[in-house]
Amino acid sequence: GKYSDFFKFEWKKQIWNLVFILGAVIGGYLANTFLSTSESIDISQVTIESLENLGHEDIANSFLPKEIFGVEALKSWQGWLFLIIGGMLIGFGTRYAGGCTSGHAISGLSNLQIPSLIAVVGFFIGGLVMTHFILPYIL
Repeated sequence: GKYSDFFKFEWKKQIWNLVFILGAVIGGYLANTFLSTSESIDISQVTIESLENLGHEDIANSFLPKEIFGVEALKSWQGWLFLIIGGMLIGFGTRYAGGCTSGHAISGLSNLQIPSLIAVVGFFIGGLVMTHFILPYIL
């Protein structure tokens, strides 16, 4: 009887959540298995050279660098930094901004909401700062 209301969840009333997750997993498997292509990714040679200088290999054959998103990333402190700090920042940012990036960008901007415009501009500035000033030093 000493539970928070947050933990009083009746999953039978929300079965669609489980069906949604199951569909996402099955859809991801089907897309990866039947819709994947072995063609190389067409990206700029300057981008490839820049990423290779940071220590990434096989850039044009993968959408996600294995050094950041692979199982090998869990063997380094940088990988754990991405997971723990990044996850906390995403959760905090979503809560603080009152929604996720796509929610603000798609729904908020289409409704001409000023707070969504401010949030989306902040997301882009944060992404640019991370990409150009923080990420090269972490990697």
